[in-house]
Amino acid sequence: MQETEILIAGGGIAGLSAAARLAADGHQIVIVDPAPKDTPDTATTDLRTTAFLKPGIDTLTYAGVWDDMQQSGAQLRVMRIVDAGGAERTPRETADFDGAETSDGYFGWNITNIAAKAALLRKIATLDNVRLMNDCKVTGYRAPTPAGPGPAIITLSNGQKFAASLVLAADGRNSTLRDLAGIRFNRWSYEQDALVFAVSHDTPHDNISTEIHRSGGPLTLVPMPDHNGKACSSVVWMVPHARAQTLAAMDDAALARELTTETMNLFGPVDIVTPRAVWPMVAQIAHRLTAPRLALIAETAHVVPPIGAQGLNMSLHDIETLAKQIDLAKLENRDIGSDALLHRWERRQWPKTVGRVGGIDLLNRAAMAEPKFLRDLRYSGLCAINHIGPLRRLAIKAGIGK
Repeated sequence: MQETEILIAGGGIAGLSAAARLAADGHQIVIVDPAPKDTPDTATTDLRTTAFLKPGIDTLTYAGVWDDMQQSGAQLRVMRIVDAGGAERTPRETADFDGAETSDGYFGWNITNIAAKAALLRKIATLDNVRLMNDCKVTGYRAPTPAGPGPAIITLSNGQKFAASLVLAADGRNSTLRDLAGIRFNRWSYEQDALVFAVSHDTPHDNISTEIHRSGGPLTLVPMPDHNGKACSSVVWMVPHARAQTLAAMDDAALARELTTETMNLFGPVDIVTPRAVWPMVAQIAHRLTAPRLALIAETAHVVPPIGAQGLNMSLHDIETLAKQIDLAKLENRDIGSDALLHRWERRQWPKTVGRVGGIDLLNRAAMAEPKFLRDLRYSGLCAINHIGPLRRLAIKAGIGK
């Protein structure tokens, strides 16, 4: 039986971020990841990205990884929402939320997932208090009774066992650890898919993230660093399932023409510069966030459609709020995995989780709206947010996750 302070199930961006953040406070950590050890040269054509918003950047800065990570990204200075839901395919309201309106002067940075994970792995490799175990997964979880003082006992697929004061489940939406703890969840589908790829275009993006609403779902282009001397953006195009299949079957030239039309030529003619992927759109929320000596974070706790860059940033918020609770407990020489600590964290985190999952669900359903009166209602809402000062400030605050 081996011992560790904290065991993290899952070695994706969220699990690695949790390890780096908690390691910065001196905790002993084991990460268990079923994926094989990464090789730096694999999947280099995969340019899928994540927009890291300022609160998440603060977490990664504290963890000592942000300076490395941001080198491959593009700053997000303006979040633009375009309503094109009228009779003609043309913008009828454009709302620009400028980072200059925030205390930081920008909203965040868009980073490729490969670069983000690579930076985290480089950081983890330098930490004496973090051990990363690849090619194995959690197969057993045994915790003391709620009043018990003992550690959680974690069994791995390679036969090893660990006693941990605290276990974090960051093993994804189909979490084994969540199931072992008996925590149920709700999941629902939108009968909608997201096409994800990158494009180059003639018109500079000027560090503006553009989200276009017509019907079927939002179409978002997020700034990336230049590609072969041309402006480049990552695309997340959410459409009903049948149309997603049609678009995915097009060759690059046809898909580029279709996207140029859908973006109303706001970016000029576009060229497809990466392979495309198609992801079914679902939302999911766990019934609770804790079990004895166990906390659910990231997609183990919540899954949302990719709207407003909330997905991973919600995960980083989970990590930061839990890290602060743990740090306070350690300073006061209290148990970092106690029921009292976990329940206190859950009481703070649960309302925010429910609110964000529900809010993003509502936004996606509004963006999918086909009937004219619903599209007009969405247009009126955007106009109100854009032109009424208090609503605008509230939208900016919510958008950056504060």
